[in-house]
Amino acid sequence: MEFNYPKICSNFLKNLSQRATDIIERRFGLNTGKRETLEAIGESYDITRERVRQIEREGFSRIQLKIKEEKKVFQYFDDVLKFFGDIKKEEALLRFLGGETFQNHVFFLLTRRDDFERILESQDFYPFWTRKKESTRIAKKIVKSTIKKFESKKRPFALDELFRVQKTNLLKISNKKLNKDVFNSYLEISKEIQKNSEDKFGLKDWLEINPRGVKDKSYLVLKKEGQPLHFTQIANFIKNSSFLPQKEIHTATVHNELIKDSRFVLVGRGLYALKEWGYTSGIVRDVIFKALKESKKPLSKKEVLRKVLKQRLVKENTVFLNLENKEYFLKNFQGKYTVNPIKEA
Repeated sequence: MEFNYPKICSNFLKNLSQRATDIIERRFGLNTGKRETLEAIGESYDITRERVRQIEREGFSRIQLKIKEEKKVFQYFDDVLKFFGDIKKEEALLRFLGGETFQNHVFFLLTRRDDFERILESQDFYPFWTRKKESTRIAKKIVKSTIKKFESKKRPFALDELFRVQKTNLLKISNKKLNKDVFNSYLEISKEIQKNSEDKFGLKDWLEINPRGVKDKSYLVLKKEGQPLHFTQIANFIKNSSFLPQKEIHTATVHNELIKDSRFVLVGRGLYALKEWGYTSGIVRDVIFKALKESKKPLSKKEVLRKVLKQRLVKENTVFLNLENKEYFLKNFQGKYTVNPIKEA
């Protein structure tokens, strides 16, 4: 439904004094789009902020008499809030009702009805609007329950899946069936629960939700691709990815950051894998040393090669050249290799 919000607001302000009209328009940014403080307005009139507030209140008292003249717009606001379970995050509600242009007008109109309550921002919640106090209580309980679900499952969820796993809890808390739009609206008001650019919900501190810097973004790229990648590929994935916040990234930075982070293992020339995949850190010699040390018997050249290639993407000759390092490895009369006892100690 479309409304001429500027015209409706202008009708409310009609018959007020010029100064009262100007103060209210500036306080709500109805003409400029920028809301002004009591202090700023007071300075322009050379009056105190309290006098500005008094003039504003007097204007509001006269505006209230005109509420009945605009039944349709308030009924629409009422219907929208009802659709979202009587709760909607302020930023989302203003955008939904007023688009990009008329959010200040919508905000002004919402403040004129006593049955629309604005809940101020807190440590845990963004500012939001509600029709019923009971709905606020239910929404906060559902947010708390969902946070506990995230803490137990330890992974992000798409809305459909999260709604499915929380369905029983939602019914217990609200004593009625809630749909996904209402559930989503309740989650939106939480500062602890956030959504990433893949539209998956999780806790704000999770790197899957808010990756911090190149290393976290690289981790997510590798996790998503599920295989070792060259640092230039990782950089390109980050640059072109729709699931990561986009910032300028330099290819060399990726290499410099990953080589210092224990979550990543250099498994070839510029190739990185995740340590959690079972890769061990170190150079090829270290991998050979570990393989021989863990073996209960000497290993042939091919057996060593097979073990190393599970850990490193290198040429065969690189492995064989490292095996010739007698300071670390010895070959017995059968042509099989063991660790030099001196280094083993």
